[in-house]
Amino acid sequence: MSEGDDVGRLAVVLGGGLLAAVLGFVIFVVLPGSLADLLGMLVTVGVVVLGARAAGDLADSIFPDYNVAEVAVEGPITRDGSTPSPIPGGSLGATADDVVDVIERADEDDATEALLVKLDTPGGEVVPSDDIRKAAADFDGPTVAYATDVCASGGYWIASGCDELWARRASIVGSIGVIGSRVNVSELADELGVSYERFAAGEYKDAGMPLKELSAEEREYLQGLIDGFYDDFVERVAEGRDMDPEAIRETEARVYLGEDAHELGLVDDVGDRDDVEDHVADLLDAEVSVREFEPEKGLAARLRGGATAVAYAFGAGMAGVVVDDDRGFRLRF
Repeated sequence: MSEGDDVGRLAVVLGGGLLAAVLGFVIFVVLPGSLADLLGMLVTVGVVVLGARAAGDLADSIFPDYNVAEVAVEGPITRDGSTPSPIPGGSLGATADDVVDVIERADEDDATEALLVKLDTPGGEVVPSDDIRKAAADFDGPTVAYATDVCASGGYWIASGCDELWARRASIVGSIGVIGSRVNVSELADELGVSYERFAAGEYKDAGMPLKELSAEEREYLQGLIDGFYDDFVERVAEGRDMDPEAIRETEARVYLGEDAHELGLVDDVGDRDDVEDHVADLLDAEVSVREFEPEKGLAARLRGGATAVAYAFGAGMAGVVVDDDRGFRLRF
C-alpha cells in the first residue's frame, strides 16, 4: 500500500470518528437538556466507537491494505457445523456454506488477487467438502492450499481443487479413501426381546438398518456406494494433482507426513507460512499482504483449537461422517 493510501485511510477514519463524536454530542448532550450529562457522555462514547468502526470499514474498502485473501477450513467439515460423533463440545466443525460464502466474497473483492486456503481438517461430509472444493476451483486467480496440522480425506479433496498444495514437514496429509459403517445391534435387540418389523417400499430402503442383519445383497449394494464415491475421489484428485490414478490408489488411503507426501507427489512443496507467502509473492510478482476473510462465529467456534482436530482425526479414522438417520448407515469421506 502506498504512502498516499495510508494518509487517505487515516483521513477517512479520523473524519468518520470526528463526525460521529459531533453528532453524538449534539443529539445526546446538547439537545435533550433534561438528560443527565453523564448518560449523554456515555452514549456519545458508544456512538464514537461505532462511528470509528464504520469509518474503518469504509477506509478498508476505499484503501485496501491487502492483495491476498486467506480462508480457513478447520475441524470436521459438515453442512451446518455440527459433528455427529462423540466429541466433547458438540459443534466443532467447519460450516461448509459459510466457507463457500467467504471464498465467494473474497473472489468478488477487487483488492484480492490470490487465495490462500488454510487446511486443518480430518475431512467430513462428501457434498459439503465438494462445495468448498468447487468454490476454490472457481476463484479467479492463483489458489494455494497449505496444510497446518491435518489435511486428510475431505480436506485433501478440497486441496485438489486448488492450484497448489503446500504442507509443513510434520503435517498429516492423505487418507484418500471412503469408509462405510453401521452399528449392528440385532443380537442385543433379541436379548431384550425387541423385534424389527419391516414396512418399506423398495427392496433396499432399509439397507443398513442396525436392528437387522445385513443380507449379502444389501452388503454388496452398500459396498457399491462406497466404491463409487472412492472412484470419484481418486479421479478428482488425479485430475487436480495431475497424477496417475493408480498411484493414488496405491496409497491405500494411508496418511503421510508432509515431507513423505511431497516425495510421493501428493503435495507440491514443503514449507512454513512465510515460505507460502513468499511463493505467492513470486506468483503475483508483487509484495504480499494477507487479510483473513472469515464468517461470523460464535464463542465456541472461536475457542476451537487445532488440537481438537488432530485428536478427532486419529480417533475417527481421518474422516467426517455422513449419516442417513433413516437407515443408520454412515459414510465417511
